[in-house]
Amino acid sequence: MGPCPLASRHPAIVLIDGNNFYASCEAVMDPAVLGRPLVVLSNNDGCIVSRSAEARALGIRMGQPYFQVRRDLERQGVVVRSSNYTLYADMSQRLMATLEPWVEALEIYSIDEAFGRLGRPAGNGDLSDWGQQLRHHVLCQLGLPVAVGIGPSKVLAKLANRVAKTTPGRNGVFDIGSIPDPDPYLEAIAVEEVWGIGRQLSRWCRLRGISHARALRDMPTGELRRRCGVVGVRLQQELRGHACLPLELVPAAKRETCVSRSFSQPITTQGALKEAIATYLSRAAEKLRRQRQRAGAITVFVRSSPFNGTSFYSNSATVTLPLASNDTAVLLAAALPLVTQLFRPHKPLQKAGVLLQALQSTTTLQHHLLLPLPEEQQHRREALMAAIDALNRRYGSGTVQWAAAGLHTPWRMRRSRLSRSATTQLDAIPLVQA
Repeated sequence: MGPCPLASRHPAIVLIDGNNFYASCEAVMDPAVLGRPLVVLSNNDGCIVSRSAEARALGIRMGQPYFQVRRDLERQGVVVRSSNYTLYADMSQRLMATLEPWVEALEIYSIDEAFGRLGRPAGNGDLSDWGQQLRHHVLCQLGLPVAVGIGPSKVLAKLANRVAKTTPGRNGVFDIGSIPDPDPYLEAIAVEEVWGIGRQLSRWCRLRGISHARALRDMPTGELRRRCGVVGVRLQQELRGHACLPLELVPAAKRETCVSRSFSQPITTQGALKEAIATYLSRAAEKLRRQRQRAGAITVFVRSSPFNGTSFYSNSATVTLPLASNDTAVLLAAALPLVTQLFRPHKPLQKAGVLLQALQSTTTLQHHLLLPLPEEQQHRREALMAAIDALNRRYGSGTVQWAAAGLHTPWRMRRSRLSRSATTQLDAIPLVQA
């Protein structure tokens, strides 16, 4: 059938989802771990955030603190890796580029999920074979296993994807739009697992005896409208096979950009806190430029650990810029004085971050009389920022760094089991000896 069937009767929505994405990316880069239980840890090697199928089979749970289960993992021979966000982001971009020719339109929903729209082929209209071909293509091109859910709407495609992952014999693909009676599958999905159902709405449904997706689909529409308005009605219509949620082909402009981290060891000096804030602000400024936005305000926040034996401390401070900017030097000059306001002696800090607010597009006209620098010098600053970003993209994040971020940074995030970034760094490419 191949990419994007052309002959069609009715449009179909497909959800492609990477299986155990972080763990799968690690296995792609290190075939020695294939078939072995593997877990990936969160920031500072804190909790388990991804598990291979083999690790799931051992009963290892998501969110377990690593220090609590470290000895059990060692005893069971589990491979443990720190989160390698550079690798995962690059593999995500490759995955989305691979999927694009297979659908008429693609919405990137998350780092490992994408919705697509395509037409159903003539005949019985079943897209299961197409889904299997897509899975095989992604596996051959990238080494990543994916699950494919297909339905007439986003909500049904999401449910079909869940069935594809959890039902033996489906081989990772399920087309709920091609079967004559979908009710048994909808009855097997708890109402809490329906995409778009929050905790309060699921509790409200349970109190009325609505325990699964089919019951939610068939309940009186008026009752649902009175409880949650048009949002609930759209969700119900989606369950009935009427597409109400369009694909978002152009990501919505971000309203805020945040960079925050927990420290590998508590920060106890004002100088170290300034270095951390400068590091996070540099990263946030890079994000702004990539998003083609400027920030009109900056919030810096800090907090201590509630478990360190001292009284808990949490605080924040905000500065408004006279003119929105994405120039790292401008943002640093505005934000670093806030550190003096926030730092408290004898309050060891466990986490800090920056929040860029009042974002506006770089296409918004700014009168040259308001520019902080002459127009020609402003263009040179923009070219400098672009050159720094290009070097960091090519040679790795932090290749060119601002002096305010410091050189000796023991507080940086702990990643003692970090794998190599072989897809983005030349010196990390594996070498094979003949």
